[in-house]
Amino acid sequence: MVTKVGKHKVNKTFQEINAKIRSGEVVVVTAEEIIGIVEKEGAVAAAKKVDVVTTGTFAPMCSSGAFINFGHSKPGIKASKVWLNNVPAYAGIAAVDCYIGATEPCEDDPLNKVWPGEFNYGGGHVIQDLVTGKKVSLKATAYGTSCYPSRLIEKKVRLNELQSATLCNPRNGYQNYNCAVNLTKKTIYTYMGTLKPKAGNANYCSAGELSPLINDPYYKTIGLGTRIFLGGAQGYVTWQGTQHNPSAARTDNGVPVRPSGTLWVMGDLKKMSPDWLVGMSYQGYGISLAVGLGIPIPILNEEMASYTAVSDSEIYTQIIDYGNDYPNGISKSLGQVSYAELKSGTIELDGKSVQTVPLSSMVKAREIAEILKTWIREGKFLLGEPQFTLPA
Repeated sequence: MVTKVGKHKVNKTFQEINAKIRSGEVVVVTAEEIIGIVEKEGAVAAAKKVDVVTTGTFAPMCSSGAFINFGHSKPGIKASKVWLNNVPAYAGIAAVDCYIGATEPCEDDPLNKVWPGEFNYGGGHVIQDLVTGKKVSLKATAYGTSCYPSRLIEKKVRLNELQSATLCNPRNGYQNYNCAVNLTKKTIYTYMGTLKPKAGNANYCSAGELSPLINDPYYKTIGLGTRIFLGGAQGYVTWQGTQHNPSAARTDNGVPVRPSGTLWVMGDLKKMSPDWLVGMSYQGYGISLAVGLGIPIPILNEEMASYTAVSDSEIYTQIIDYGNDYPNGISKSLGQVSYAELKSGTIELDGKSVQTVPLSSMVKAREIAEILKTWIREGKFLLGEPQFTLPA
C-alpha cells in the first residue's frame, strides 16, 4: 500500500520513514516532547524535523484475553470444558483450543455473595502467571468421540510448553473515557474503582496527552497492520475494537469529549512480560487485566504534527454519576473537565473540591513511550503501514 500524498507543505510516506529507521537517521520524540516543539517551531517545521511520535498507556483493559492451544494428549481429546488454575476458559473453538478471558473469576469464587466481594484471582491473573513463567494447572473434560476418545486430562503447563498462546484483546486503548463520581449516599464498587458517597472522589482512566488514539484523533495512520507495543513486545492492531464509536462529539482539534474509538489488538503472548500484563482485582466488581499499549504515530505531514501536539489542557472528558445515572442508562453529564485539571489532583464539582484518582499510570505510560522511542532509534521497530485505517 502506498501512502497518498495530500495537499500539505510536508509530505512523507511510511516507506521513507522506515528507510530512516533502518539507516539510523530517524528523529523520534514522545507525545509529551512534541508539544513544546510544535509550540516553539510551528507544525510545519516540526513535521520536517520529527519523523515519529511515540505514545503510551498502561491501564485496566477488561476486554482482553488469550487464545491458547494446549496440544493433543495421548489418546487425543476434544475438550468441551477447560480450566486454567480453576478459572474457566471457553472451549467451544476446536479440540485443544481455548480462550481465557481477563475478567473470568475462579470457578469457586464467592463473587458478591459476601458484599463486597474480593475477586482475588481470575483470568487476568492467569495471563500474568503464564507470562511470569509459572506453572499453571490445566484441566480439560470431554464427552469422548471416535477420533478423540479421552474424557479427561489434567496437567501442569508453562507458557513455553504450550503449542501456541496469542494475546487477543477485542477492545483496548479507549480514545478518552468518563470521569466517574458517585452522588448517592452509599459507597459503590465499579469498574472505575471504589467511589465514595456524595462525590467523595473522582476517578478517571486515560493517559491524556500520551494516550495513543488521542494523538491520531481521526485514525489517519492507525488500522489493520499497525505495529504497536503490546504487553512488552511487538503486537498489531487487527481491527477496530468493539464499541468503536468515532461519531462522538469532538473539540475543534478533533479530540472526542466522550468515549470514542477503540482498538482490537493481538500479539504473541510468549514474547510478553509480566511488567506489562498485570492481573487486577476490583473490590465488589470483579477482575481485569492492566495492559501496556503504545503506538508510534508517523509524522507524515504538518497535520499529524498538530494532532500529536495536543496537551492535557486541550483534552476534555465528561463527569458522570456512576451511583444512579450510569447504571440506569441515563446519558447525562455533570460537567466537562480537562485532563490538566484531573491530573492536578482536584476538580471542582458544584462548588465542591473533589479529589481525583487516576486508574491509568502516567509513570508507566511515559516508560512505554520511551521504550518505543529507543526501539525505533535502534532500528528494532519498523512502522507497520495499515492496509486500511479505522472507521472515522
